[in-house]
Amino acid sequence: MSLSPGGPDLASLSSLDDPLRRRLYEVVTGQPGPVSRDEAASAAGIGRALAVYHLDRLVESGLLTASYQRPPGRSGPGAGRPAKMYARSDREFAVSVPPREYELAARLLVQAVEADPSNRSRTALGEAARRLGTELGSAFRPSAAETNVTGVLTQQGYEPCCGADGVIRLRNCPFHQLAEQHRELVCGMNLALVEGLVEGLGADGWHPVLDPRPGQCCVAIGGDRA
Repeated sequence: MSLSPGGPDLASLSSLDDPLRRRLYEVVTGQPGPVSRDEAASAAGIGRALAVYHLDRLVESGLLTASYQRPPGRSGPGAGRPAKMYARSDREFAVSVPPREYELAARLLVQAVEADPSNRSRTALGEAARRLGTELGSAFRPSAAETNVTGVLTQQGYEPCCGADGVIRLRNCPFHQLAEQHRELVCGMNLALVEGLVEGLGADGWHPVLDPRPGQCCVAIGGDRA
């Protein structure tokens, strides 16, 4: 979605200019599940009332969603009132001034690749994605954190999270809207990109695979360390 200057979506994003509100947003979006008011206030180091005010403003702006849930293990009569919980909204925001239609261009290119009966375009896309990933990964190799896979993935917008099983799962897909409409092609491109990135980092022992799960990127990274 491209936004014209001064539109309501631009106003929603501008609410993150407030440092405290942005901190609370990061607290909520940094967790794998919904966050309570008390949890958010504690993590942000502020009072509950102030946290509630800013959290509800983030809900009004469409950046967060709110729901009511009882704590785990508490149900039925006497369980008390459900707590208000906050989570990141599924709504996507993209600001371009002046407006650009990069998503439209991406959709047209994907449709052209899918329409190629020879599959040569599909092969070329995979090769280009892997090559770009390798270039991105190689750019970090001279640093002290040359095999810091999660750090590099974070910079690319994947929001990696390493689970108890040692597998790195990606809580955000940078190509979500496109993948929803062209899943096979876009997920294959995404996998090739992450494969190249890991290869460029020289991160031996990590192996990207397709492992789609609800609310997550289709790629998971496991292998020798998992």
